[in-house]
Amino acid sequence: MIGNLKRQWTAYRHDPKSFFLFLSVCLAALITMLALVFIIAYILIKGIPNITLELFKSKYSTENVSLLPALINTLFITLLSLLFAVPVGIGAAIYLTEYARRGNRLISIVGITAETLSGIPSIVYGLFGSLFFVKYLGMGLSLLSGALTLSIMILPLIMRTTEEALRSVPDSYREGSFGLGAGKLRTVFSIVLPCAVPGILSGVILGIGRIVGESAALIFTAGTVAEIATSIFSSARTLSVHMYSISGEGLYIRQTYATAVVLLVVVVLINGLSGFVAKKIGGRQGGVNIDG
Repeated sequence: MIGNLKRQWTAYRHDPKSFFLFLSVCLAALITMLALVFIIAYILIKGIPNITLELFKSKYSTENVSLLPALINTLFITLLSLLFAVPVGIGAAIYLTEYARRGNRLISIVGITAETLSGIPSIVYGLFGSLFFVKYLGMGLSLLSGALTLSIMILPLIMRTTEEALRSVPDSYREGSFGLGAGKLRTVFSIVLPCAVPGILSGVILGIGRIVGESAALIFTAGTVAEIATSIFSSARTLSVHMYSISGEGLYIRQTYATAVVLLVVVVLINGLSGFVAKKIGGRQGGVNIDG
């Protein structure tokens, strides 16, 4: 690294403006890294000493403040949300990228709509879910209402990342497939989609991170019941909602820090597992073919 800086200095010493921009970029990267390290270290230092076996009891009470029910509910609502959002998001991206004619007004309208949805605050999604899923459709405060609301939240993210992943596949792959006599459908699902899987999974990973860390939308749609959900129509709280609830009471600050550590570990494990799967799948795409 020192040798690289010396080379950069040699290249930039006759151009102070470029060297200043180089230092600015390095400083921004350093500040970002230090901020991340500080936040993680603060959570770990505050939370690890407060992790006890009482926090992993199967039943929540005011004495143990167990986070296990919330942890299980987090996994449930994550899987349920992905079940709704991933097929729709990938299907929409395939249509817009592979089937819709370029220059079509529909593509630009959908793109603007997706970007608009990405910028809406989560509390607005929560109010929409409360009015539409909870009240109008009569689902009540439930995992299903929360999962449907979260699926709408992450849908633009999955759709846009899938579009970018599909566009990154070289056109020569498609042309070669057509030249060998494969149809459009087979080319998309046997050639293009497998090559884009790592990029698609990156969008799914980002979506999982948003689901696990979401609290505002779920308070209005899934509720805050501190029990393991027995069905998709049961009201339940996730880890982030659990952390928000006990911190607001002011009596369980130590347990709040411990919950934050568990939430951090869950996010890291899910992202690590998803990244591992993406690399494994990506490594198998070298021999993509259109046989059978």
